[in-house]
Amino acid sequence: MRALEQLLAEQDCRDLVYRAAAHADNGDATALAELFTEDAVLVRPGAQPLTGREAIRAAYAQRPADRITRHIVGQTLIEFPSPGVAHGLSLAQIWIGSKDDHGPLGCRAHTQRVGEFEDRFALTPLGWRIARRDARFVLHNGAVGAQG
Repeated sequence: MRALEQLLAEQDCRDLVYRAAAHADNGDATALAELFTEDAVLVRPGAQPLTGREAIRAAYAQRPADRITRHIVGQTLIEFPSPGVAHGLSLAQIWIGSKDDHGPLGCRAHTQRVGEFEDRFALTPLGWRIARRDARFVLHNGAVGAQG
């Protein structure tokens, strides 16, 4: 892969990571699912793996309406093991709260976790998409709460 092509592909893959976090936080299950390949696998902490774009959309569409999350994602490293395939590792800090617990400073965070997303990206006719995501928690603040 030429240097410019690699830089553009890296940016496309990072953009998928950031857009996935934004769509999850904004409650847009359809837009989130569109970032994945049709047969993608999403492994979430403490939950059964989701297989396929429709399963991902359906799972995120069922999130409680009062739930608020904010994913702060960074340090995304992208590698290209073979043509049309990329591997990424991102660190994520996840804050979880309830829209019903709102005050003058915003919503109170009930849970804070640090985790990582290990992604495999595939180049499709529509551009790069997430083919597999393994999400895991690494650290937590001890609070009991819903998963991010």
